[in-house]
Amino acid sequence: MLMNFFLTIAAILTGLYILGCAVVYLIQERLIFKPQKLSLNHHFNFKNEYKEMFIEAADGSKINGLLFNVKEPIGLVFYMHGNIGSLNSWGEVPANYINLGYDVFIYDYRSYGKSEGKIRSQKQLFDDNQRVYDSIKTQYAEKDIVILGHSLGTAMAAKLAVDNPVGKLILITPYYSMSGLVKRLHPYLPVFILKYKLATWKYLKNCKMPVVIFHGDKDDLVDYNDSLKLQKFFKTGDKLITMKGQGHYRINDSQDYRAKLSREL
Repeated sequence: MLMNFFLTIAAILTGLYILGCAVVYLIQERLIFKPQKLSLNHHFNFKNEYKEMFIEAADGSKINGLLFNVKEPIGLVFYMHGNIGSLNSWGEVPANYINLGYDVFIYDYRSYGKSEGKIRSQKQLFDDNQRVYDSIKTQYAEKDIVILGHSLGTAMAAKLAVDNPVGKLILITPYYSMSGLVKRLHPYLPVFILKYKLATWKYLKNCKMPVVIFHGDKDDLVDYNDSLKLQKFFKTGDKLITMKGQGHYRINDSQDYRAKLSREL
C-alpha cells in the first residue's frame, strides 16, 4: 500500500516535471529575449547624429538600425547588443567608439524596438544578422569592420565573424554557450529542449581575425570562467582582458573599459 502511494507521487511529480519542461520549451523565447517595443514614430534623442535605417529580412520583416557617422572614419563598429531593451537604451553606447574615430552601426533584433517579426529559431537570427551585415558592409572595406558582440550578442557576433572576412572581433561578457549558461542558472532544466544553443566556442575556434574579449571578474550573470574556457580556442595574438571588480552590467560606462578599448581598436 505504501509502495503504491510513493509510486503514485513519483508518477505525479514526473508528469509535472515533463509538463513544466514542455511549457519552458514553448515559451523559451520569452525567457531568453527581453525586448522593449517602440512605436514606429518614436524619436531617438541621442547626442551624436545618426541615420535611421530599416533593412528587410528574408520573410519581409523590417529590422531597425542606427548608423552613427564621423568625419573620416577609421572603420565601422558593427554592434550586436544584449538581450534586454532596445535601441532607445543601447543607443548611447556608440559614443565610446565614435570618440575613437569609428562609425557605429547598431540595430535591434526582430521583435525589439521598432523591428518587426518574432524570433522563432536560431537560424532565423543568424540569417537576419547576415542580411543586415550585407546591407551595411558595402560602405566599408571589410578589413576595416569590427564586429562587436555584447552578452547575448556574443555568440551571434562570433558566428557572423566566422562567415565574413572582417578585421576584428570583440566580445564583451561572452558566454561559452547558451546551453551551458542555462544549465548553470537553471540546473533542473534539460538542455536538449533549448532551441538556442548559441555555442560561442564553436564559432570562436574558427575565427581567422584577431579576437579580443572583455570580461569582468565579478560578473554574476555570465561567469568569468566562461571566458577562461574560451581562451583555449585562441590563436596567437588573441586577448582576454580582465576587468577587475567589474560586474555584468554597464561595462560601457567604465573608464577602465574605455581606456583598454582605446588600445585595442
